[in-house]
Amino acid sequence: MPPIQDFIPYLEKIWSSRQLTNGGALHAELEKELCQYLGVKYISLFSSGTLALTLALKALNLKGEVITTPFTAAATAQAIYWNNLTPVFADIDHEDFNISVSEIERAISPDTCALLPVHVFGNPCKVEKINQLAQKHNLKVIYDAAHCFGVQFNGESICNFGDLSVLSFHATKVFSTIEGGAVVCRGPATKEYIDTLKNTGISAVDLITGHGLNAKMNELQAGFGLLQLKYIDSVMEQRKNVAMHYRKLLHHLPGLKTLQDMHLVKHNYSYFPVLIDPDAFGKTRDELCAYLKANGIFARRYFYPLISNQCGFSNCKTGHLPIAENVARNILCLPLYHDLTLEDAEMVCNRIFTFAEE
Repeated sequence: MPPIQDFIPYLEKIWSSRQLTNGGALHAELEKELCQYLGVKYISLFSSGTLALTLALKALNLKGEVITTPFTAAATAQAIYWNNLTPVFADIDHEDFNISVSEIERAISPDTCALLPVHVFGNPCKVEKINQLAQKHNLKVIYDAAHCFGVQFNGESICNFGDLSVLSFHATKVFSTIEGGAVVCRGPATKEYIDTLKNTGISAVDLITGHGLNAKMNELQAGFGLLQLKYIDSVMEQRKNVAMHYRKLLHHLPGLKTLQDMHLVKHNYSYFPVLIDPDAFGKTRDELCAYLKANGIFARRYFYPLISNQCGFSNCKTGHLPIAENVARNILCLPLYHDLTLEDAEMVCNRIFTFAEE
């Protein structure tokens, strides 16, 4: 959390303007600042990432099947469902936990209308290969970039790939507006249409031009986001320092695999996942998670169970998912946040070492 006294000037601006929502001055300022910071041309702010993803799909006027990953948060599949589209789940790669390009191609059918890959834990998908595949089959590509604030591939924002990219600004993310999200658009016409969709179908000239939802970001959220932007570079630098420290300390521990930085990628270190091999480690992921919790350390089992195994989606079309099943069963995300110190990270690792030796 940023210093509370630094938020007061934004509150004073809101009280002075008497405008709490509906695209106020802070909302406009945040859109401008985010475009500049992220290196994107057009962005539309939302009250949540889930609504941003739902209306991004709606904006493309899709019908049929959407291929996505089962190893993701519920919002990815729910956005497909709320657009009356059919999710199709394809397996993931073991190196980066992202959807496998070969498995995407295997899942494509005459009913496929779009691909919805997720940059899991902020690690970019194989965007160039996915683009080639989409062009070959005339498919739309919407990236769930919920974890990807500030991530770059080959010097360019990861949000500039695909037809649309969707960010989450939830309180758990690297950059937060408490609740919130955004759609990164390629052109002004698309942004204008998405702005209308999130404003209950009302256009900039106050006419109802179609159907929509109320998904607007309010001025309090926008002010919090502007404040967060002032600290975001130091936040990501601290997260990087902790992640590097984790890797250094855990590097030689048998049965515990950490993800490494990817070539040509500027990471934001949004998560620190470790993959447990229970045979080599001597304990299961769930046993380690319970031990850490008993010692006041709250690790998360992202993303378990798979979406494809849960209520509402277990009957969906899926390929064979051996890698996703294995990763979901053995993944654990260690604590990683701005206020976490290197000493805190050492304490977490020491607890893991102690448990592994028991």
